[in-house]
Amino acid sequence: MSSDIYTKPDLSTKVRYNRKVEEDGEKWQEREVDIYVSSGSISDEQTGFQDGGPHTHRKSLRGAALCLGVLSLLMTAGIIVLSTLCKLEKDELSSNYSQSQDYIKKLEDIIAGKSCPEGWKRFRCSCYFKSTENKTWSESRTDCESRGSDLVMINSKEEQDFVSELFKTEESWIGLRTIENKNTSTGYEWEWVDGSRMTVDIFSARQLKSPTELFVVSCCDQQGHFKYYGYKGGDVRAWICEK
Repeated sequence: MSSDIYTKPDLSTKVRYNRKVEEDGEKWQEREVDIYVSSGSISDEQTGFQDGGPHTHRKSLRGAALCLGVLSLLMTAGIIVLSTLCKLEKDELSSNYSQSQDYIKKLEDIIAGKSCPEGWKRFRCSCYFKSTENKTWSESRTDCESRGSDLVMINSKEEQDFVSELFKTEESWIGLRTIENKNTSTGYEWEWVDGSRMTVDIFSARQLKSPTELFVVSCCDQQGHFKYYGYKGGDVRAWICEK
């Protein structure tokens, strides 16, 4: 075989080809086309391939480092938030525990009879004070308020028996009065000094239960009965405070 077969091809040659064009009859047309201008014309830019090299590798490392930094900041923020929440919860538990201890101590003092000031008497969870002076109902209530209390209010049959037995030797004002109420048949009704209605019937069958004017009440006469007086009458009695 001839050695020309192994000769390096000439990439700058032109190729001629024939093309048959059918247009208004049969015609033959010859065209000459450049296949390769030169072997150096095929460059990296024409093929679209570029070598990233070390520069691309450095960009990847910087991106990874940035992601790790952001993740580290998020983890740090999460730890700070969790620590704050734990501290707040601990403080709240400590506060609740302290309040519970104070409440238990108060109950223990009540049971032991140590919570009532000197000169006061205890019945269940309340302390009672009986004055040694005589004043009007309004003046008596003012004195109770100055002691951090109010005129006694009777909320149960047991408390009624206690008050009647304790103070039956002398009449004393209690915190019951009448107020105007146009919705009642008489235009008045009984009310305790805290604004609550009378739920315990402290009057006997012969005593007035449907008031017709402004009254205030005292406890108790020699028979242990509650008595009522006109609010503007100016009567003076001892009084009973409760807190």
